[in-house]
Amino acid sequence: MKGTLTPGTKHTHSYVVPQNKTVPFVFEEAELFQQMPQVFATAFMVGLMEWACMETMKPHMDEGEISLGVDICVSHLAATPPGMTVEVEATCLAVEGAKTKWSLVARDEQDIIGKGTHERFTIKAEKFAKIVEKKSAG
Repeated sequence: MKGTLTPGTKHTHSYVVPQNKTVPFVFEEAELFQQMPQVFATAFMVGLMEWACMETMKPHMDEGEISLGVDICVSHLAATPPGMTVEVEATCLAVEGAKTKWSLVARDEQDIIGKGTHERFTIKAEKFAKIVEKKSAG
């Protein structure tokens, strides 16, 4: 990673929630999920928060690098129906070598819907692919 990512770096990522990012779509084979209301799912909110961090990091990454989510601690505070826009503000709190720590706040058009912290680890994509390949081979 380049040395340009510093604490205080911020980015806001916007996303219009489609129906297929609601709770019944988390595990479509699970009857219990199918019985839940069609509101933005916590699982997808977490993914959106990771995406916001990745977008913030993008200009600071070297060629061939990826970042992996390694820790997340968030609260999902309010329901968001499909069609609403969610904005996630990602703020870099710390850069410690390959590890970064983030503050996250997600808002829909009416409420703060989620907040918390997230850590990511930067690694060469090729190196990570080899780790996964080794694990897959047993």
